[in-house]
Amino acid sequence: MSSTVKAQKIPKIPDAVKATVAQLALRGISLAGPGKAASFRVDPLWGALRELGTELWLDTGDMEKAQELWTAHFTALTTNNTLLSKEVKKGIYDSLIREAIEALRKLAPEMGRSDVVREIGLLLNARHGLRLVEKFGCRVSVELHTDLAHDFDGALETAHRLYSICPQYFIIKVPYTPTGLLAVRRLVLEGLPINFTLEFSARQNVLAARLAGPQFVNVFLGRLNAFVIDHQLGDGKNVGEKATLSSQRELLRLRSSEGVPTRQIAASLREAQQVVTLAGLDVHTMPTNVAEGFPRLGLKPRDITRQLDRPLPISLKPGLNEGDIGLNALWDVPSGLVEAARDLLRERLEHFTGNDLSGFLARRGLGDLFPNWTSAELAAIAQDGKIPSFERWKGALKDRSVGLDALFNAAGLLSFAADQKQLDDRIASFLG
Repeated sequence: MSSTVKAQKIPKIPDAVKATVAQLALRGISLAGPGKAASFRVDPLWGALRELGTELWLDTGDMEKAQELWTAHFTALTTNNTLLSKEVKKGIYDSLIREAIEALRKLAPEMGRSDVVREIGLLLNARHGLRLVEKFGCRVSVELHTDLAHDFDGALETAHRLYSICPQYFIIKVPYTPTGLLAVRRLVLEGLPINFTLEFSARQNVLAARLAGPQFVNVFLGRLNAFVIDHQLGDGKNVGEKATLSSQRELLRLRSSEGVPTRQIAASLREAQQVVTLAGLDVHTMPTNVAEGFPRLGLKPRDITRQLDRPLPISLKPGLNEGDIGLNALWDVPSGLVEAARDLLRERLEHFTGNDLSGFLARRGLGDLFPNWTSAELAAIAQDGKIPSFERWKGALKDRSVGLDALFNAAGLLSFAADQKQLDDRIASFLG
């Protein structure tokens, strides 16, 4: 089984509960029409990036910090359960949690504890997203519960529920898994804007764009640089940037030749200079420290130029090459993957499961995209955190039984699941 979060089916939620959760999320929220950005300050430096076609998103749930940094050139905010948990820990939603628990117990006393926790989690995601929309008049990316990473039906239902609460502004964030690919394909066909998250390579994004066509895909580039630095494999410079630019160029080709609309997000930026290095990319999602640092670089608007065709050298420790570490999996898109994607589109994908999809790719020599992780391997990945252990995986990376992008995807999802548990545990503490 290639899952990184235990697959489980989410029980059916009564319609009255769904309606109450939506009402509580929307209560007192005033959603003005587009155009609020006109009331925010204009900044020529950020404006220079926008003129290159780069959308500017802030990666935070902190409304006060976002207010400090926001300009008329920013177009969206992206949150996740890690960022939401930080806000919930401040106590700002304690009264809402108590009210929601009381309402759900009255409406559906038969609901289990874990079901109530998930419903409150959905409510908090929607409520905080709506408050950001209300404040900034922009789109907000809101995230599914990690329990849904391998639950096709649950992902579809929950995505529609979140989207219906604010269809004008909400973008639904779905994690990259085999089941996620199939769910995103369906959701896109049903008209939902999707931020497909936790990708780390051009080939992952090419597969996602061709099979599912989400509005956005990502490369979490900062973690890739940290992997090389932390394990003393090289200086770490340009690793994530090269993967991101490679993915962007592949998507531009698909956009031009086949009309695939998927846009590239540079995610997990770690330093302000990366904003400059990736100028002209479709979207930057910036943590607040990066957004603070960019104006401090001392640049003028004329210094901001399109960088998509810029060659980026990779410096590794003497005696190492890209193949030894598996780095080439981050930016190479083999012809076999393109052919496999083309053949998959001839299949009846509406009848596929996640295991069917990963099995198909494995038979085409692409099993390293979705490895068949054992429970022991998943436990080891979880223990290592967001940055996987090179020593543990160097043999598998070199022989390509495991892709570095797949390893980071597993680590990222397990890390998000751990953060999700912290949020769930805080909600559960109100249940007594």
